[in-house]
Amino acid sequence: MISLVPYIILFAIVLGVNMLPAFGPPTWSIVVLYGLNTDLPVAAIVVVSAMAAATGRFLLAMGFRLLGGYVPEKMRSNLTAAKEAFERNRRNGIMALGLFALSPVPSAQLFEAAGLAGVRLVGFTIAFFCGRVVSYSIYAFTAVEIRESSFGDVVTRYLTSPVNIALQIAMIIGLVALTRINWRRLLDRK
Repeated sequence: MISLVPYIILFAIVLGVNMLPAFGPPTWSIVVLYGLNTDLPVAAIVVVSAMAAATGRFLLAMGFRLLGGYVPEKMRSNLTAAKEAFERNRRNGIMALGLFALSPVPSAQLFEAAGLAGVRLVGFTIAFFCGRVVSYSIYAFTAVEIRESSFGDVVTRYLTSPVNIALQIAMIIGLVALTRINWRRLLDRK
């Protein structure tokens, strides 16, 4: 009989990490660690991880949506204009999200912004899920570097990397800047 416990544990870990607003360990590292230390099929690890990551980001966005009522009126107006622009040109927005979902750039702040702006999250999350299935597959099937080095060294390098720390801080600043831009005035010019 197949035990679901390892899958549930994997789902819970990835879900929790993807609900963090910033500075969480990269999910790919969890995928690789699980792949190296369990007998679970790589495809199952990838699908469970992508489902958990998408669910975690969706819940993160929903949490920020609840916080949206507490931001100043000017920021809410700016976010509403950004949402209208995004939803007016949905196809390009979903394509951009798909590319973003495939990249190693942190996605927490993108989902936070989407939640604050009130963007419809289902399509957003589906595109993220699809991108993560692809990227996690790449990481899981190319775990050779991890096998040849210490996993702790790889995670420590990631978490202490000045580039990664700067990227996280830049994404947080970008999230704050997004709420400060008068999108309605900027988009009306075009």
